[in-house]
Amino acid sequence: MIKIRINTKPLPYCFLLFVSAFISTKSVAQLVVIPIETQHNALVLQTDTNKHLGTIYFGKKLSKSTEYTKVSAQFKQTPDYTGVLNSVYTPSGSRNLLEPAITVTHADGNNSLDLKYVKHELKNINSNVSLLSIFLKDPIYNFKVTLQYKIYFKEDVIEQWSAISHGEKGNVTLHKYASANLYLKGGNYYLTQYHGDWAKEMQPEESKLTHGIKTLDSKLGTRADLFQPPVFMVSLNKPATEDEGTVLFAGLAYSGNFRTDLEVDYQDNLRIISGINNYASPYTLKPNEEFTTPVFLYTLSTQGKGAASRNLHNWARDYKLLDGNGSRLTLLNNWEATYFDFNENKLARLLKDTKKLGVELFLLDDGWFANKYPRNGDVAGLGDWQENKKKLPNGISSLLKEARQNQVKFGIWIEPEMVNPKSELYEKHPDWVVKQPNRPEHYFRNQLVLDLTNPKVQDFVYGVVDDLFTKNPELAYIKWDCNAVIYNAHSATLKNQDHFYIEYVRGLYKVLEKIRAKYPKVPMMLCSGGGGRVDYAALQYFTEFWPSDNTDAMERIFMQWEYSYFYPSIATANHVTDWGKQPIKFRTDVAMMGKLGFDIVVSELAEKDLKFCQEAIKNYDDVKSTIWAGNQYRLSDPRTANVASMLYVNEDKTTGVIFNYLVNNRYGANSSSPILLKGLDPSKNYRIHEINLYPGTNSTIKADQVYSGDFLSTVGFNPDVNSGRTSVILKIEQAK
Repeated sequence: MIKIRINTKPLPYCFLLFVSAFISTKSVAQLVVIPIETQHNALVLQTDTNKHLGTIYFGKKLSKSTEYTKVSAQFKQTPDYTGVLNSVYTPSGSRNLLEPAITVTHADGNNSLDLKYVKHELKNINSNVSLLSIFLKDPIYNFKVTLQYKIYFKEDVIEQWSAISHGEKGNVTLHKYASANLYLKGGNYYLTQYHGDWAKEMQPEESKLTHGIKTLDSKLGTRADLFQPPVFMVSLNKPATEDEGTVLFAGLAYSGNFRTDLEVDYQDNLRIISGINNYASPYTLKPNEEFTTPVFLYTLSTQGKGAASRNLHNWARDYKLLDGNGSRLTLLNNWEATYFDFNENKLARLLKDTKKLGVELFLLDDGWFANKYPRNGDVAGLGDWQENKKKLPNGISSLLKEARQNQVKFGIWIEPEMVNPKSELYEKHPDWVVKQPNRPEHYFRNQLVLDLTNPKVQDFVYGVVDDLFTKNPELAYIKWDCNAVIYNAHSATLKNQDHFYIEYVRGLYKVLEKIRAKYPKVPMMLCSGGGGRVDYAALQYFTEFWPSDNTDAMERIFMQWEYSYFYPSIATANHVTDWGKQPIKFRTDVAMMGKLGFDIVVSELAEKDLKFCQEAIKNYDDVKSTIWAGNQYRLSDPRTANVASMLYVNEDKTTGVIFNYLVNNRYGANSSSPILLKGLDPSKNYRIHEINLYPGTNSTIKADQVYSGDFLSTVGFNPDVNSGRTSVILKIEQAK
């Protein structure tokens, strides 16, 4: 065996790449082996004698990289009749008999495709990140696919996508064009997927994958995550727990129609193929045009779900989320205080309440715009982005002045991608709307979607934001909503309607890129009638997302728990509202587990409730850096225990915050046993004291006790949660 090391001077956190050349006694063919190694894992690719590139190993990194080539011989499975079951990017129409990653019709009408390894290149981006490009080509047709692997060594995260091009004499039709094609071996596979609807986001379901194909997908066009988020987990051999088991976390970073196929093949191996949903979207690829798919991202953990989620959190904060290591603004929203019924005087009082409450920003929600068809409900005005003269005779500038006088910042709600049929915009530009010309209009929340495939519409949507900032440069925050899905998909200006769904998302990203080029640091909330558009492609442009319009604190415990597997707390916008039956303390405590906000009528708060909120904001300011940037540990699952418990620990393991909630109201339900803490240094000593106490109440936690990290992780700590103490927040500090 001849082994060639590509990195002559490997960087501290860079994966190692080897090209191994084997001279077989039966063949002179050269086999290329490419182990892609992160800190703990290895994804190993190898060519066969026909230069087909397949996956021979995906799992925990071996100490000897030369032993990866010995893995395949340990499996005595049914023969691979195709020779491409483990293909890194499975083509259709030739030898493959299972679900393909790519399907094409060539310029001459031929439907077959064969992809063979040509070469690969490695680029070190920095000491932690590398980009591997693998070039594949059809031996008959001038058709190429470049597989891209962006490897984050320390975080064990891989981003994967494909770039497809050709040099044929006519157009080629892409019928399927996945981003990635993974191949895993395990005794059994257990899928955790999510489903939902408005106010019921992120409902988990775990099931054993059986032979055949399980498809997770969306065909909604926009607000694509409404029924089915693009993220999922797969446990190998047995269901993973928080701290044990091998589990893959994955998801497509894309804000439109997605599709993930999970196929257990006849050899009992699992093939995962994910990318843009090819539903109603054959793509005509011109000669020398490159079609680049969205990123499919994944992390593998052999130490359970907790490690996988912390991998993603660290990766997201450092590399993907806009300003992921920055700060966030606490705010007061007017929505539940006024809904559409407000004027300058009402808002002036709310701005004073913002200062009184102690938060940093006032957010003006829906209803501030439109004159011919005033926005007094959700049936009219959407698309007409001029200030309503009756509600705001002096414009937004007067509100900014009032905010300045109260020493708070000012933000505003928009929904620029949508339009009400009852609007001036619709009357002037009916051709700007997504609709079939010969079919009746069908509305979602009394509105239609603007056609972002149209460059004029892109300019309009960008102009909505740009005009607001041009006229009001002190504007400090945008809440970007998106409430409708696409019915009757059709563009009045797009030449090829088969490209509609793809071009819509491209248009959206063009607008967001243009906004961020001019306004790179302005905080923006990604809202979509709740969590209808939560993915890492969109979160490159937004500082936070709105998980759900359901702000009932009890419901939010469960939703935020599931979101926390994939997204860091700094990205999760949580508001205290009047939803639900819980007291103000419970509601506030739950909202503090991410980016805190309020949507309450401050003037109607009881004296003690107001005092509690004011003190809670001060407590939050003290611990928010640990919540946002710390390592997150799920201690007690609300779905299986009486008490939900979540811990955040800073990097130095010197301070932490534990959130504890009673989630079972049956008689006698309480924290009967100590809860094992995680992430602490066993050699350090800690003190634990309760914060966020309601005025007039005393803690049952003895703040003068000292515990070793070893004791807290072995014996645990009881937060004393019961029907009289339904929400308990504990601060952990190293005892000096």
